[in-house]
Amino acid sequence: MKLTFKHTRFACYIAYISQAVTTTFLPLLFVRLTTEFGFSLAQLTILITITFFSEIFIDALCPLFINKIGYRTGMIIANICSVAGTAGLAVLPFLFKNPYIGFIICDVLYAIGGGFDEVLISPIVEACPTNNKAGAMGLLHSFYCWGCAAIVLFSTLFFQIFGIESWRFLAVLWALIPFVNIFLFSAVPIRTLEEEKGSGKFSDMLKNPLFWIMGIVMICAGASELSMSQWASAFAETGLGVSKTVGDLLGPCAFAVLMGTSRVIYSRISDKTDITKILIIGSFVCIGGYLIAALSGNPILSLVGCAVCGIAVAPMWPGAFSIAAKHIPKASTAMFAAFALAGDLGCTAGPSIVGFVSGSDSNIAKGLLASVVFPAIMIVCLLYVRVLNRKKRSH
Repeated sequence: MKLTFKHTRFACYIAYISQAVTTTFLPLLFVRLTTEFGFSLAQLTILITITFFSEIFIDALCPLFINKIGYRTGMIIANICSVAGTAGLAVLPFLFKNPYIGFIICDVLYAIGGGFDEVLISPIVEACPTNNKAGAMGLLHSFYCWGCAAIVLFSTLFFQIFGIESWRFLAVLWALIPFVNIFLFSAVPIRTLEEEKGSGKFSDMLKNPLFWIMGIVMICAGASELSMSQWASAFAETGLGVSKTVGDLLGPCAFAVLMGTSRVIYSRISDKTDITKILIIGSFVCIGGYLIAALSGNPILSLVGCAVCGIAVAPMWPGAFSIAAKHIPKASTAMFAAFALAGDLGCTAGPSIVGFVSGSDSNIAKGLLASVVFPAIMIVCLLYVRVLNRKKRSH
């Protein structure tokens, strides 16, 4: 059977589900890790920080060598690292006298895979032949959400049947997703952005004020999304006093389902709607969601606030990519890598700030409250983008 660009997009969808394993599975175990290994909140925060700093490192290096090794090789490396890191969770922590070292090694391995994914998946889909680029980007990013939801649902079911103490076996099962994708990316057709629409000079992009503004938007998008998704499970269990099952289903799972649904809707309307306006509205809703979650004092209302954030942040990441690809001439792989780096900076900063602001008293609500600064900054930046675009049209 001859594989087409439809299969290429399918492989990219699976890659984002694999990316969801990287960001979602370990946070589901945070409370378990504190009891099994005695890890502190600060140590768990450092694990999150290491994940995204490792991704940032790859984001920064990738443009220097990716054109030499090619998109295909990059994606195969990504999936191999994801397999090693995820399956390694079941083995490496138990090989060291200090298990924390094993978790750090796994963290770095699957974060390397995640870094390649962030840099390459979006430009691969952008380069696939399609009439609705923004819609394709929104649909692509919705699979990250469905992956998060599936991971929470399946993990919850697994823990109910086999007990959370069996989490090591589940880590090996999740590693099968990137394992399958190694073979898919070995066979599907892949075009580069440079082949699709020509390459622009990265130095020219650096002179474009929109490039820098959208970089800040990407930082805020990553922080707004991950601050809630990384801490929702622990917040529900320790901050709201609900059971792990209820907390995971109504917290991170509902967040992911609503984010995925919102991204599918976004993919259908993105070519008919002002994307900037969508992101501004989403930022206001995001602020409301964070405030409800952190301040309501009612477990149900707080979990509703968590879920509402999923709707609000959904269009932020793909929307920012689409705005940049549309308005920055001849967007290249280097531009996508730069924005992936900015987004991962936000993914690092947001959850880390939540963890550190929560402090020794483990008041995660206090940390979530601090995160409203990110969608607030995003609103200011997007209003400036609208001003820049109006000036451009008037000329």
